[in-house]
Amino acid sequence: MLNIILIAFCILTVGSALWVLWTKNVLHAAFALLLTFLGVAALYVMAGADFLGITQILVYVGGILVLLIFGIMLTNQAGNKEGGKNMILTENLNRFWGILIAGGFFGLLFYTFTQAGFQEVEQQHFGEISNHSSTIQITGIQLMTDYVLPFEIVGVLLMIALVGASFLASKNE
Repeated sequence: MLNIILIAFCILTVGSALWVLWTKNVLHAAFALLLTFLGVAALYVMAGADFLGITQILVYVGGILVLLIFGIMLTNQAGNKEGGKNMILTENLNRFWGILIAGGFFGLLFYTFTQAGFQEVEQQHFGEISNHSSTIQITGIQLMTDYVLPFEIVGVLLMIALVGASFLASKNE
């Protein structure tokens, strides 16, 4: 049953990512990107990295994608409306080279992953790893004890970037 769910999330993720690549409507691409991000988050959770899954949803779906959709919807130009619908279309250029390069990378990664032998490496170097039910508590404790200085530095840098972005976005009078 778990394998069927994993395959379903893989199909959802790859299918929506392909829809992002092939659609010409930018709003449809943004909503397909939403499904891609949610599928990746589900794959993280199924792999046992639930903290990364929740972070994926909060950062990408909750922040970046919502900002992207608002940006698309606020560029509501009168020339893009057909039949009352907002039709922001884009052209797909260099499709042949994109497919060729992406297929080459996929083939290289597929060959690498099939030859890697992850089970043997895990058993040789790590032995039997105990299966924790959640990694959130372990990650939180490490962030607040062992890695508190880098965590605070990243917070200060993000605040500086936010202040700088608001300064640059303000109108110079």
